[in-house]
Amino acid sequence: MNLGRVLALILLAGVSLGAAALPLTDEESAGKRLYREGLSASGEPIMARVGAADVLLPATSLPCANCHGADGLGRPEGGVRPPELNWSRLTSIHGQQQVNGRNYPAYTDSSLARVIQQGRDPGNNRLDPSMPRFLLSMKDQRNLTAYLKRLADDRDPGLDDQTLHLGTLLPSQGPLAEEGATIAAVLNGSVARINQAGGIHGRQLRLTVADPGPDRASAEQALQRLIEEEQVFALIAPLAPALDSELAPRLEQSGVPLIGALSLLGPVQASPQIFEPLPGLREQLIALADYATASLRVLQGPTLIAYPDDPAQVLAAQTLGRYLQEHGWEKVHLQAYDPAADSLPLGSRSVFYLGSGGGFSRLAAGLQNAGQVPYLFAASSQVAGDLLQVPEGFSRRVFLAYPFVPSDWTQAGRMALTLLREHQGLGAQHAVLQVGAYASMLLFSEGMKQAGRDASREKLVAALEGLHDFDTGLTPRLSFGPGRRLGLSGAHVVTVDLPDQRFYLVAPYKPILATP
Repeated sequence: MNLGRVLALILLAGVSLGAAALPLTDEESAGKRLYREGLSASGEPIMARVGAADVLLPATSLPCANCHGADGLGRPEGGVRPPELNWSRLTSIHGQQQVNGRNYPAYTDSSLARVIQQGRDPGNNRLDPSMPRFLLSMKDQRNLTAYLKRLADDRDPGLDDQTLHLGTLLPSQGPLAEEGATIAAVLNGSVARINQAGGIHGRQLRLTVADPGPDRASAEQALQRLIEEEQVFALIAPLAPALDSELAPRLEQSGVPLIGALSLLGPVQASPQIFEPLPGLREQLIALADYATASLRVLQGPTLIAYPDDPAQVLAAQTLGRYLQEHGWEKVHLQAYDPAADSLPLGSRSVFYLGSGGGFSRLAAGLQNAGQVPYLFAASSQVAGDLLQVPEGFSRRVFLAYPFVPSDWTQAGRMALTLLREHQGLGAQHAVLQVGAYASMLLFSEGMKQAGRDASREKLVAALEGLHDFDTGLTPRLSFGPGRRLGLSGAHVVTVDLPDQRFYLVAPYKPILATP
């Protein structure tokens, strides 16, 4: 190998190494934890004095990142915009200023410690009393200073100049394998489309799919691998029911955003990290209840909520029951229902059904055989595949909640989904999951575009939070906001003419007035 080639390889290696940030030292990592969580190197919360009265509070409730942002770029807070914590800028001689007779010299290690602990800048100017003054040991101060010097270079995993790495959890075996394959096809097709169009700010998307396995333990391992080993930037449209109650704390701990938690039961635990485009089971059932309250004479009851003996569905049934009772419904009764058993819930004017499609038609047939034809209410995602088996005596007495209907589809939206289906060999099966996954990718793409070239997880969350009336072309317009992470908070209500097998929209989508 000639000398020129050796030098070229060395230079290339140097460029490659220089492009990647060095890992944080133990000292810097401890400073990062203090900055983001308000915890000392020992793991104990540090304390801070706040306000003119020096009220003492734990820094875990007001860590530095709350105002300055995890990326150090500063977030407006109570009319005050904290400065950007860029060490090269803070210490630059060019940053020295004199304003209104006050000097603002460049920062040093010692003056940084003073501003953090005493609230006085290098020019001895007192900062706004709303800024906490932290009570730090020398060790904690050194750790925090060390991290602040690296903050500008501490970028979120899964994002470099060329690549944007996404992850998801989708079953490839078991009862949800078909659903998992459908979602995977939509996601892969969306990624291919975005990459063919040049990516997002020049970055090509990469998607890693992990199988959550058969139970909670295997799902937790798969999630850990995506976050810690694969180091994905964000999660997109996972289907892992075993983790529905575990996702929120895990994502908040790691700072990973999730767009499109495709739970079969609707929204997982509320979290600032989780954005969901479609309404869940709870919202759909409440939309049905609101329609029945306004349009059907059902409040006097009796009303039955039939549900399978499954913890998540039991919770959904209990939540609906409380909502009905709080909104004037009388004689509300909850009953676990096993379609394979002989017992039937009789004597109800209205029945809300939670469970599988096969159970829905068996319930309807049993009721009709017993001479009873109450109103039946259900979420389409649970029973749509079983509707044609419902006895014709329930014609126009079955009411279903749909997150979207054909009239929501624009020409552009319909064409985009049709092309994706053709490229991925998909039919119309699991339409709700298809649209949910597709809308999730649209949301992610738009959020990253608005976050800009210098994106971060925090910027993505802020961008998604600022989306209002977002047009997917396949659903009602989605809106998010501070404390609002559900794009649609209601559903269309549709009734069915069973002899003609025709569907009629009786109540278009509108946000529900109250949530459970």
